[in-house]
Amino acid sequence: MTYNEVLQNARSCMGPYCKSCPVCDGRACRNTMPGPGSKGMGVVAARNYQKWQELCVSMDTIGEAGPVDTAWEIFGRKFALPVLAGPVGAVQLHYGDKFTDLTYNELLLSACAQAGIAAFTGDGTDPGVIRAAAGALKKVAGTGVPTIKPWGLETVKEKLDLVKEADPFAIAMDIDAAGLPFLKNAVPPAGRKTVEELREVANYAERPFILKGIMTAKGAEKALKAGAAGIVVSNHGGRVQDQCPATAEVLPEIVQAVGGKLTILVDGGIRSGVDIFKALALGADGVLIARPFVNMVYGGGAEGVRLFVEKLRGELADTMAMCGAAILKDIDRSMVR
Repeated sequence: MTYNEVLQNARSCMGPYCKSCPVCDGRACRNTMPGPGSKGMGVVAARNYQKWQELCVSMDTIGEAGPVDTAWEIFGRKFALPVLAGPVGAVQLHYGDKFTDLTYNELLLSACAQAGIAAFTGDGTDPGVIRAAAGALKKVAGTGVPTIKPWGLETVKEKLDLVKEADPFAIAMDIDAAGLPFLKNAVPPAGRKTVEELREVANYAERPFILKGIMTAKGAEKALKAGAAGIVVSNHGGRVQDQCPATAEVLPEIVQAVGGKLTILVDGGIRSGVDIFKALALGADGVLIARPFVNMVYGGGAEGVRLFVEKLRGELADTMAMCGAAILKDIDRSMVR
């Protein structure tokens, strides 16, 4: 299969909300919840994508010729490129009944590991989701990041106990999931957490703890104070709060506040290797990509994931070569405008 054939196949087996667009830019699905779209006016996902496109790379081909290396290391694990598949939950509700959260997470973890990257797994109201994620993580020797929603601390600790048995290289909490409409009346409840509560979770995790859903320098500083080893600059794809800024807009100020003090990841509208390059140039250590991986899994299974990772790696390597970066650490702010 080719990448475009995977997309075409995905259109035939996904639910009515996601259109499996040639470029996942948040426009065709705006304001569709359930579904992959944004909350409220439905503009945030599209804004995420658009702001990456407004940045330009600084091409410079004068210099020594040589190979380009996209290899990346995070928390002691080495990967083929600085990309992690983002967590996705309730796939039957949002994308169609070909997969459940259990089968989606298992396939994604395995396929990403085979392709040389890692995946975040999702969480949900069904306790079986996190149990299945733990089982799938064991099969890939902990090459993944289980993501736990901000439930009450007792429930969080119960879920941490399950995933710790799989020995993942990090554990995450999508703190912004407090704003997901379908979790507002969930039992147990999900909601905001204090710095002290998050410090308790980070200590209990007993491995690098990542807070996903940071959108301000102040929030990043609180994450650092809470003991997080990493953050994901993320507005949850526009699904939790209407009229937020794009992640590309807030990333530089967050890097200025906590860069070098913890690992900074970013998501939201990143769709190509060129976008990955731009994120690194703005100071991110790596990126998450979520919705496009859903299309790849639905349309092509493990082969779809492999094709997408190869596409991203080729685009990133080409951009690095054309801008004068031989390794990821060569990429800096001067290479984007």
